[in-house]
Amino acid sequence: MRVIATAGHVDHGKSTLLRALTGMEPDRWEEERRRGLTIDLGYVWTDGLAFVDVPGHERFVGNMLAGVGPVTAVLFVVAADAGWSVQSREHLEILHALGVGRGVLAVTRSDLADPGPVLAACRDRLRGSTLADVPAVAVSAVTGEGLPGLRALLAAIPPDDPAPEADVRLWIDRVFTVEGRGTVVTGTLGAGVIRAGDVLRLGGDDVRIRGLHSLNEAKTEVAAPARVAVNLRGGARPRRGHTLLTPGRWLDVEVLDVRVSGEGRPPEQVTWHLGTAAEPARLRALGEDTVRVTLPRPLPVRVGDRALLRDPGSRRVWGAVVLDVRPPELRRRGAARARAADLAGMSGVPDGVAELRRRGLARRDDLAAMGTPVDADPVAGDWLADPDHWAGLRHRLAEVVAGRPGLAAETARQLLGLPDRALVDALAEGAAVRTVRGRLFRPARTPGVDELRRGWAADPFAAPDAARLAELGLDRRALAAAEAAGELVQLAPGVVLPPGAAEEAAEVLARLPRPFTVAQARTALNTTRRVVVPLLEHLDRLGLTRRQDTAGSRTFL
Repeated sequence: MRVIATAGHVDHGKSTLLRALTGMEPDRWEEERRRGLTIDLGYVWTDGLAFVDVPGHERFVGNMLAGVGPVTAVLFVVAADAGWSVQSREHLEILHALGVGRGVLAVTRSDLADPGPVLAACRDRLRGSTLADVPAVAVSAVTGEGLPGLRALLAAIPPDDPAPEADVRLWIDRVFTVEGRGTVVTGTLGAGVIRAGDVLRLGGDDVRIRGLHSLNEAKTEVAAPARVAVNLRGGARPRRGHTLLTPGRWLDVEVLDVRVSGEGRPPEQVTWHLGTAAEPARLRALGEDTVRVTLPRPLPVRVGDRALLRDPGSRRVWGAVVLDVRPPELRRRGAARARAADLAGMSGVPDGVAELRRRGLARRDDLAAMGTPVDADPVAGDWLADPDHWAGLRHRLAEVVAGRPGLAAETARQLLGLPDRALVDALAEGAAVRTVRGRLFRPARTPGVDELRRGWAADPFAAPDAARLAELGLDRRALAAAEAAGELVQLAPGVVLPPGAAEEAAEVLARLPRPFTVAQARTALNTTRRVVVPLLEHLDRLGLTRRQDTAGSRTFL
């Protein structure tokens, strides 16, 4: 199915032409038929062509934008007896800003005036726009002249890519109630497939698809591109500008960075048009052609989306291509200038590899929801990493651990600014760093220390006895060298524990009643008196505990 919107000045015969093409009445309201003036969107169809009829009057340009927003082809209408007019220009500016480049130019009322001069004038007006190369035809809805040729040109418009596996985003353009069936919404399905029984997301609610119609026929599923009516079951209250979405596949976007096109700079306050949504938006200029957009409510937006910025006062419009839907905050002086430099290198064409390179780390599903999926193996869980960034993190982790043996993995996560502890473990695997009970160590340079670590992994407070140290070749000189290298801590002659043992002991002892005794500490740490006494004295020296006079008990400072 090809879904085509009309465009053109008021009273140039858009609705009359659709009646002649389809035999259907596009004006749904009695007031529209009585006044001969399209006010809201109309919907008619014939032979695989579905039309969204838009109003041409300047007072209803918001409705016009809701009609053309989700549609990628246009039937541009200019009357032979009136010629190019004010709304012809404004509608062309809107279509150009939205990047609509497929369609047909129809010069109507060829029975009332010679269409030749108007066809030539329109060609001149379209030059330089996205519609510069569309085919043109002169027609008369009264005599039928040119209608067969128009039908053939409309049928020849290249259809949208159906993308059956794409995530659903149906912009709602009409809402009504059917007695006995409940709420029905309509819209233009641009990608994906909707099936009866599906659960979709509407705002903050899940809704179930109770039934489907397309071109007034009941369907069990509807594939894009298509006009579709969806009967909903659920408590949500939809309205024009809302969306039906594949759950879990779209981001709620309130702040985004875009590249604008058009004459001059847009003002700080504009109306943001995307799909059928029209929201007041606040702009912050970044670079010569880039701005930050802040919306009053979240919308499902992806990189590469084309939107329109409109100044309601002057009726000027600017095109907007979405560059980033998860931009960084601008807090420091000069941040906006630096951000503009970053955006200068972005094209707005979705590129998952480039997006991952900019971010360094990102979850696979988040990248897909941004509209920039990446086909790569995760480094940990569902985390993806840019290879160069990952190599740099691995080098930094090795440096940090070399300077602070026994560093807690959580502390390393914070020092490296990582969003997930699992990333530390994954980095350690490739950085010649070992994780022992949540603490990080470089491979021991002193022979025998790695054997000690294997024992400490199960019991960090079990200091090997003199026989075991001798067996491993760890004499007094070797132990001193290992301690100097940060590979272990020697609490007393021949009493050695892993780096970080003091901090781990403090965490365990902090859970004891205060004050606690040596015996209570020995039990809590599952060790011997030979170890616990020098360990407690070590904690005293670190200022973590304080010995009291009563029976050698201790408390925490």
